[in-house]
Amino acid sequence: MLIGLAVLALAGGVVLAGIGFTGSYSALVKLGFRHGFGDFSHVYPVGLDAGIVVLLALDLYLIRQRTPWPLLRLLAHTFTGATIYFNAASNGPITADPTGSALHAVIPIMFVAAVEAGRRLVIRITSIEAGHQRDGVPVHRWLLAPWPSFRMYRRMRLNGIASYDRAVELERERLVYRVLLERQYGGDWRKAPADQRLPLTMERFGLSVNEALALPIEAEESARLRADRTAAFEAEVSARAEARAADARISSLRTTGRVEAAGYEVDADTAAARAQAQARTLAASREADAAERLDQATEELAAAEAEQDAAEARRRAAETDRAAAETEHVAAETRRRAAETDREAAAAERARAEDEQAAQAARLRAAETARHSAEIEESAAETGKRAAAVQRARADAEEATEVARLRTAETRARAAEAELRAVEAEDAAKLTPAARATRRVARMILAAGGNPEAVTLQSIAEALDVSLATASGRRAEAAELLASGYALSAA
Repeated sequence: MLIGLAVLALAGGVVLAGIGFTGSYSALVKLGFRHGFGDFSHVYPVGLDAGIVVLLALDLYLIRQRTPWPLLRLLAHTFTGATIYFNAASNGPITADPTGSALHAVIPIMFVAAVEAGRRLVIRITSIEAGHQRDGVPVHRWLLAPWPSFRMYRRMRLNGIASYDRAVELERERLVYRVLLERQYGGDWRKAPADQRLPLTMERFGLSVNEALALPIEAEESARLRADRTAAFEAEVSARAEARAADARISSLRTTGRVEAAGYEVDADTAAARAQAQARTLAASREADAAERLDQATEELAAAEAEQDAAEARRRAAETDRAAAETEHVAAETRRRAAETDREAAAAERARAEDEQAAQAARLRAAETARHSAEIEESAAETGKRAAAVQRARADAEEATEVARLRTAETRARAAEAELRAVEAEDAAKLTPAARATRRVARMILAAGGNPEAVTLQSIAEALDVSLATASGRRAEAAELLASGYALSAA
């Protein structure tokens, strides 16, 4: 049936366009010769009528490319009006013969009507493909309520409301809500709190009553989410700063420990070397003093013997005895000084031993420092373990999220199985398409909690691929079906 109507409309439109173009062409050629166009009169009508078609085609192309230019359509309508006027004036002055002028104007009107019908069909198809089909405010509403119609048209264009039925539904919701507020607050809805006045104050933004009332809740939720994200970010920044401070502290302690240990080792080595050098220097000095004194004593003895030999031979024996005594005395002195030298060497040896003990104590302190560094490293390892525990907690949270997602998927699968069983039951019962659609809407209402108003007409129309009026009837039938006890188990 629809295909036959489409073929008839297409063929009739082509015939009307051809008749209108032929009549318009003849009238404009006649008018061109009358006004001195000459042979150009045969081309002028084609240029005028073809210009209308080309401008409308360009307008459609730009709309399809999502770059509309309203000036093209305005020019096309201007040329259309000029064509109608020229055809009406081709019979002479319009006021002289109104009937003849009207007869000549009817011919191009058919051509223009056919072209505009084709344009409307193409733009509707193009709009559907582009995903932005728009309804207009009906003419009868403009005639019956001009100012409210203008306000509705303005809201639809400003807020991108493509469906006229949707605009009417929003208007009805606001009116009902306003009446309820006036009833609640003694006839003046302005006495209501600001949150309850939101659906009326946000009217110009195209929000429904439920959407407007949900704005405070959404704002609080957004604020809470922002606060949570800020707190998480600050905690993460603080944790990173603490980790960096701990790493820097550990590195500083390790460096300080190594420096202190090296200092202790250097001090010990220096003290030991200094003690050994002092001991060797002292021993050499003592030996040199003893040798010098021995040489002096020998020289003195030789001089005494020479004097004694030259002075007197009789006292040689006595002198010899005295020299022997003196030599013995010198030997005793030398032995005494040698003993002192031994004692000083022993003292130097004790000093060297004490220095070695100090070096051993320094090495013990270095070992203590190394042990302290090891304890710091163990503390750092413990910090790493706590970080690993945090990572495990995060992994557990992600695993819980995945489990919740799997449960949601299982719920959806069960819903799909229930839908499949319902369809199989409908197939077994051999229900009509209308009854199937009614039961499908009933299942949508059950999925939404059982409230028919919770399922919008737009969603029903999209699910069933029907008009909004049909969707409204299906929702009413589904409500009656649910009231009679229909459920998924019954389906």
